[in-house]
Amino acid sequence: MSKGSGTRSRQRRYALRILFEVDINRCAVKEVLDGKREVGEDPPSEFTIQLVEGVLAHRAEIDRVISQYSEGWDLDRMPVVDRNILRMSIFELFFLEDIPPGPTIDEAVELAKSFSTEDSGKFVNGVLGKVNLDRESGRLVIPGRQG
Repeated sequence: MSKGSGTRSRQRRYALRILFEVDINRCAVKEVLDGKREVGEDPPSEFTIQLVEGVLAHRAEIDRVISQYSEGWDLDRMPVVDRNILRMSIFELFFLEDIPPGPTIDEAVELAKSFSTEDSGKFVNGVLGKVNLDRESGRLVIPGRQG
């Protein structure tokens, strides 16, 4: 299944790009996807769409979690990349039960190291580690969570 991991990594990167553009341009996903189609980019996979739509559908609840666990960071002042990596990863942790938390957190840290600031990997790892610990212990629940 190593091929699947690489594919999921690419799909997460694509989802991050879409979420970043939606966030920075304050536009609809359809506008972003139309723009990508116009320049000849491949359409997003089912998993990519699931991540993007899931984050947007649960954004208010996810943002509350990020605000609660990112001590000293105002959500609006957080680097846009970090904010969207956290959104996507928290969605995965709470709503995609077929993906173990370890790979979700590892991928998030790698995305942060690749696309954000020097300290972003540590920041993302710290926030997601605390969120996952409280999720697994039952101390943190997101309303509307499936399953």
